[in-house]
Amino acid sequence: MRLVFAGTPDFAVPCLRAAAQKGEVVAVYTQPDRPAGRGRELTPSPVKREALLRGIPVMQPENFKSAVSKEALRALQPDLMIVVAYGLILPQSVLDIPTYGCWNVHASLLPRWRGAAPIQRAIEAGDTRSGVCLMQMEKGLDTGPVLLSQALDIGENETGGQLHDRLSALGAQVLSDGLGLLRADIHPVPQPQPIEGVTYAHKLDKHDARLDWSQPAHALANKVRAFNPWPMAEANVAGERLRLHGAIALDEAHDAPPGTLLRASREGLDVACGVGALRIRVLQRDGGKAITAADYLNGRRDLVR
Repeated sequence: MRLVFAGTPDFAVPCLRAAAQKGEVVAVYTQPDRPAGRGRELTPSPVKREALLRGIPVMQPENFKSAVSKEALRALQPDLMIVVAYGLILPQSVLDIPTYGCWNVHASLLPRWRGAAPIQRAIEAGDTRSGVCLMQMEKGLDTGPVLLSQALDIGENETGGQLHDRLSALGAQVLSDGLGLLRADIHPVPQPQPIEGVTYAHKLDKHDARLDWSQPAHALANKVRAFNPWPMAEANVAGERLRLHGAIALDEAHDAPPGTLLRASREGLDVACGVGALRIRVLQRDGGKAITAADYLNGRRDLVR
């Protein structure tokens, strides 16, 4: 099979490797190099780096609006285009070019969490299940019929980064299964998504990570898990802005105003929430690295009563 792969971040790399094992990847599409790091130097995407290591030609159009970009794709004569966290919306005129259309690997159990940040939004919402869907792409945002899917449980203390890595590996397996069926001329039957149960995973922004102490402790603990490692939850605690790497909710009754530091011990910093309290166990000060609450209190003896 002549495959074209379109993807950009780390999440997509295992899928590119799976595609390369199941067919001939004749080209890789990825986002243009972007400034990164303190020097703001142009940096290739993880997918581009993987493609170059494999000697696969790389294409980096700004979009697919021009006739030139569409003709370049058509000239590749792809049997199938595989899209994994590419970052560009493909018009119908592009979806129609490959013989078997375009497949998308999406990190949720559709129709729940269509959109840009399904992994983090699932944890933020307190979901206990997630998974991967292999979807036949159509013009709508993650609305296409599902070809294959695989579910997994979300761990009670699992972070966004940990779930990202597990779903990335699972996505590669589901894609490999789908490509194996296609090579054997067994076409997965597209299953239309249910009309009910649609939710949207809006793109993450740094302002999402700012904790509101008036919310319940369980909701804030989910945010801390969801936004680790990015954008990382942050809040004012005892007069200092901290980034929170690890926290748990305490079902504790109190009458303190939200945001009040209830107690500080080696087990953590307990902060009053709208309901219950949040125990901060791993944190980061401005300009510092992640440390335990016990290590933090070595420098904040004023908090220990």
